[in-house]
Amino acid sequence: MEFLTKNKKESDSASTQKYVDVEEVRDGVMVLRNGSLRAILLVSSINFDLKASDEQDAIIMQYQNFLNSLDFPLQIIVHSRRFRIEPYLEKLHQQEKIQENELLRFQIAEYQNFVQSLSEVSNIMSKSFYIVVPFAPSETVEGGFMAKMKGIFKPAKQTFIGGETFETYKNQLFQRAEQVAAALSGTGVRTTMLGTEELIELLYNTYNPSLFTSAVVKNIESVELTGR
Repeated sequence: MEFLTKNKKESDSASTQKYVDVEEVRDGVMVLRNGSLRAILLVSSINFDLKASDEQDAIIMQYQNFLNSLDFPLQIIVHSRRFRIEPYLEKLHQQEKIQENELLRFQIAEYQNFVQSLSEVSNIMSKSFYIVVPFAPSETVEGGFMAKMKGIFKPAKQTFIGGETFETYKNQLFQRAEQVAAALSGTGVRTTMLGTEELIELLYNTYNPSLFTSAVVKNIESVELTGR
């Protein structure tokens, strides 16, 4: 099982984990404490305003068809973080040093100063778009629509899913994710499913809002791993 806390004292880990609904991250799937599963799609953006009117109408129609084709709930998340401008400035600085043309070197330096000044007076944000695709074991049990929604959004009790049961639920979840990706492709939006490491990084950044920039957890072993 993969928890989203750094290796600290056991008491600190326990106090943090009680606020995290995720029980574990396995095979590109988030398993919640109530036994339901989540897959997350990273979604590209399109500049709708730059499209011609007929293209805009086509996109709207495709999006309506996408919504009407769904027989399960979705969650759309916009994840905002302050843009890390430092690597770009460093790249400009390196280009300035190797530039032999004095005029170009001066222009690069001026542009570098402009970008740095702009980043200091305004918060330049980077936005990522995600779609959370759910699947709950309670959906396989007969019941009304409200009962299924309750099973998805209201954790009942801690449940462990393993073996063939997990593989069955995972396959059904991935089928839903593929359905969403195929339907959105008609709007010109590209999607990709997050793997285990990407999910851990996303959750770590989400539960560390004090970081103005997204932290990349290069060493997954730094995340506390507890096996069942």
